[in-house]
Amino acid sequence: MFGKQFVHVMALMAMKKHTSLYASLLKASILSCRKSKTKSNGKKAPAEEKKHYMEPEYTKVRVVDFDLKDLVSLPTKEIDLNEWLASNTTTFFNLINLQYSTISEFCTGDTCQAMTACNTIYYWYDERGKKTKCTAPQYVDLVMTFVQKLVTDEEIFPTKYGKDFPNSFESLVKKVCRYLFHVLAHIYWAHFKETVALELQGHLNTLYAHFIVFIREFNLVEPKEICIMDDLSEVLCAPLPPHTHNHVTER
Repeated sequence: MFGKQFVHVMALMAMKKHTSLYASLLKASILSCRKSKTKSNGKKAPAEEKKHYMEPEYTKVRVVDFDLKDLVSLPTKEIDLNEWLASNTTTFFNLINLQYSTISEFCTGDTCQAMTACNTIYYWYDERGKKTKCTAPQYVDLVMTFVQKLVTDEEIFPTKYGKDFPNSFESLVKKVCRYLFHVLAHIYWAHFKETVALELQGHLNTLYAHFIVFIREFNLVEPKEICIMDDLSEVLCAPLPPHTHNHVTER
């Protein structure tokens, strides 16, 4: 039992070591950006109808250059799948929440009157199934509050080794991933210009590609739910050219 637990811990530590790399870079960039002159002008942000995020000068920028497929794959049969999903899902929640915080001052009820991405409007459904149209910041706040409550609930996301996960765990993870995708899609669609102004497009691209590779690996989100960003996904998730070190393009 101790051997399995040791392998389990080492695998999770390896995953966290890689993800903490660009998490640290993102945090450092946020501190730098808060000292910059980029400010919200209070005006409604125009929709990214031309998809500026698809321009090669932006899609080629990353902060890491290792194979993301290797990073998300279940490292060994000794690792419980639910443990792996829980660890990764929690990590993505923290990283996406952090990424959104970089542009949150530009995402207001005036600039983003609906939660949109690629001309799609996302509605919030409460526990009773009631459909509600929210502003983007309201929607994101509901998402982050919902996910925070889940990942800190020991009965749903147990942190003690060997503790059983609930039967509903997989469906809850899928729901979380769907919501987190909405947040990433909105950042690209409505706030990519601000992201570029803050020089954080490399961090966003890396996080997005990592997340898409993860949800594809474990079939966590239906293809129809994420197809609105397929063009970007195919570009960012394509294998990088040999000996490419994209992180050096970030300043």
